[in-house]
Amino acid sequence: MILKKRFESDELLILRYLNRRIKLNEKDKFRYLNLEKGFEGEIKFDQLIENIQEERLILNDLLLEVNNSYFQIDTLIISQGIIYLIDIKNFEGDCYMESDKIFSVKTRWEYKNPINQLKRSETLFSQLLRILKCNYLVESTAIFINPHFTLYQASMDNSIILPSQVNRFISNLNNVPSKLTNSDKQLAKKLLSLHHPKTPFSLPPSYHYDQLQKGVYCNKCISYYMSIEKYNFVCGNCGEREKISKVILRHINEFKLLLPGQKITTKIISEWCNTELNRRTICRVLKNNFEAVGKTKETYYR
Repeated sequence: MILKKRFESDELLILRYLNRRIKLNEKDKFRYLNLEKGFEGEIKFDQLIENIQEERLILNDLLLEVNNSYFQIDTLIISQGIIYLIDIKNFEGDCYMESDKIFSVKTRWEYKNPINQLKRSETLFSQLLRILKCNYLVESTAIFINPHFTLYQASMDNSIILPSQVNRFISNLNNVPSKLTNSDKQLAKKLLSLHHPKTPFSLPPSYHYDQLQKGVYCNKCISYYMSIEKYNFVCGNCGEREKISKVILRHINEFKLLLPGQKITTKIISEWCNTELNRRTICRVLKNNFEAVGKTKETYYR
């Protein structure tokens, strides 16, 4: 049973939207691509374990804190008597391990060793269990999900699962009987209540409204070449069709995340979408999906 589903973090969404509306600098672009690739790998792992057998509870993307130390868990699985902490890596290409460090064969770029991060998470999570007076065996694992990844000179460490071993890892997990108790379910609820929805360390790039490209874009190919046919926007690049109301709502939610201090009005959303739509259509979408504050031309929505 999946108790906490996986969604893109605000940091990833902000960088994704910014990448569509301004030219990111090299550092921010690198961060964005890494987050996008990491999320892609996590979704791939979710698909592999969606039909996991026996009684187990799955919590994704937990951000927990113990004694002012934060730690993040990609996937946490509660089984009978044991909790699995799983860190998912979507590295690609040939790498090698040397002196407990991971390097790219091609570029000699050093990657952060996920085992070091896992050990820290396991230590902090074990402290949290002691605080909660819960007794479980904790097993942490780094899973390299990308089939186009090879790690040379890897230690024979059970905490590393290479691409060719992922299916076997899931099979072995399924072969272990698991019957959950009420205590297991209570622990899962407690962990959910302790989750921090926003990381305190995320620093988005600096930008302002005037820098951002205005207009609606295709959700499939990200083209701004959009035209209106009856009740739909149609992409002139790939032909994708999407209901007008859905496109406008998608762009309103994007605006809210990118510009949280800006009041949402019919006028500002009309500028943001920059389409041939009349304001009545945009006003209708706002009224149907948000609460109106005020009844004059100064009305805004929340």
